[in-house]
Amino acid sequence: MPLPNGGYPHSDQIGAAESGRTVLAHLSAKYPLASEAAWSARIDSGEVTLDDRLARREDLLRAGQRLVWNRPPWIEPEVPLATAILYEDADLLAVAKPSGLPTLPGGGEFQEHTLLALVRRRHPEASPMHRLGRGTSGIVLFAPTVDARKPLQAIFQQGATRKVYRALCGGSPPFDTLDIAAPIGEVPYAPLGHLHAACPAGRPSQSRVTVLERRTEATLVDVEIFTGRPHQIRVHMAWAGHPLVGDPLYGPGGIPLPGTTALPGDLGYLLHAHRLEFEHPRTREWIRLSCQPPPELRILGRSERNSESGGERRG
Repeated sequence: MPLPNGGYPHSDQIGAAESGRTVLAHLSAKYPLASEAAWSARIDSGEVTLDDRLARREDLLRAGQRLVWNRPPWIEPEVPLATAILYEDADLLAVAKPSGLPTLPGGGEFQEHTLLALVRRRHPEASPMHRLGRGTSGIVLFAPTVDARKPLQAIFQQGATRKVYRALCGGSPPFDTLDIAAPIGEVPYAPLGHLHAACPAGRPSQSRVTVLERRTEATLVDVEIFTGRPHQIRVHMAWAGHPLVGDPLYGPGGIPLPGTTALPGDLGYLLHAHRLEFEHPRTREWIRLSCQPPPELRILGRSERNSESGGERRG
């Protein structure tokens, strides 16, 4: 039987705009997914503190105060918890993430059932340099220590990496290669308020698609991304008229499917972080990491190279 996690303290620093509200009014307005009655019950049961003392519903807030909801332990949804180390040294750690496992806590559901929590059992100071969507499998690079974080962050911030993903898209694209530069920005989306999608006023985004294999009603592609916008590959492939097979959210045009209420973390699509290349922050060697795709994303009739399940150095 699954065991509950350790709970989590949701901390909130009160600003000038929130000053003068009651504790109940503030929590009900800021976290509307729970009803006012639910917040009343949480406050009355002692789950909420204000400056380290038990809060009351009618307490008036002042700027600078610290309000904390100490969420009790809960049983998290089951997820795949099997990971593998692809590369490790004192400066970096590359891990294979399975589809279905969140990279970071979020969504009100996942705290310990995350890749971050698993990695921190081995490296308590580890921090991810990038993140993959819950349904995306493949390589995630971590800084294993606090000292390793800044040099790796600089590599990612400077765009000095090469990232190639494997995906299965619908239909048969009328191209063998395609450069996509559709901007990505926030658009209205009722279930969340807003959502990242194709948007003329969005941020510049660039991907390069290469067809690997054409199948019945689907096509296997590699997608190299030169920017790192949220859900970029899902959006760009949908914008090109070939959404990822099984994607419950994005449709043609790179916008939400008509009538959908899917969330970005919902599963179903096939996407894998296949290769990651960058210069080692200390040795200056060129590091090439690879992670073998799941069976659905392998080229039929031929096995992937053995080198595509780990990392290698290239001077």
